[in-house]
Amino acid sequence: MTQDNGPWRGQPDPEPAPRAPRHRVVIWLIVLAVIAGGAWLLFQTFPGQVTSAEDRMWAMRGGLLLVLLSAGVLRAGPIRWGEKARHAAIWIAICAVLAVGFTFRDELGEVGGRLKSELSGSYPVAAGDRQLVVAEAEGGGYFVTGRVNGQPVRFLVDTGSTDTVLSPADAQRLGVDPGRLAFTRSAETANGTGYGAPFVAGSLQVGPIALADMPMVVNQAPMTSSLLGMSFLKRLSAFQVRGHRLYLTW
Repeated sequence: MTQDNGPWRGQPDPEPAPRAPRHRVVIWLIVLAVIAGGAWLLFQTFPGQVTSAEDRMWAMRGGLLLVLLSAGVLRAGPIRWGEKARHAAIWIAICAVLAVGFTFRDELGEVGGRLKSELSGSYPVAAGDRQLVVAEAEGGGYFVTGRVNGQPVRFLVDTGSTDTVLSPADAQRLGVDPGRLAFTRSAETANGTGYGAPFVAGSLQVGPIALADMPMVVNQAPMTSSLLGMSFLKRLSAFQVRGHRLYLTW
């Protein structure tokens, strides 16, 4: 004899897997219709984008992946429509922001360059291919920190100066002894006639712009700042002021 609930009773028959509720199937079919409609709309809006066999393969893979992911609605728990709508809105907003950012990537890159130029002080910032930007100083004018013989020097950009002029203080920092210079060059300044001594720097660097054997003038009288004059600016492709910023192109 065997008992119905005895230890010799066989394993109970597995219960049949529950079927997905009918409304879930309807929702899934609607999702599939939306995916198909979206794919059709993309093909109509951007014709000729899928031309090669590799393009078609990737499109099919993407479509199958979306179908598989959407099938999760058949086994998902209770659908909280408010939460799902909120998540969908977040993803739509993220995609919209990414699309706008990609569309205006050049303009946004310029905004980043402007921000860096404002925060960098007198150090020039790359603003594009072979172009530097310098922000206007508080009192007007444009100051550029370059390197003369490897030492940092803060220049005032002066289009009215023919030469690139070193102040006596900057010249001494570079190891130049003003007492051994011959101040034979005269120039008319706002304060009258000034005198300077010719000097050739082994290198002058402003950002990635590097010049060798750069002729300069060491001023005899004290100066508040060294001057970056036309002897440097003429070696550039262009220099111009736009919107309180100085652009140097080489």
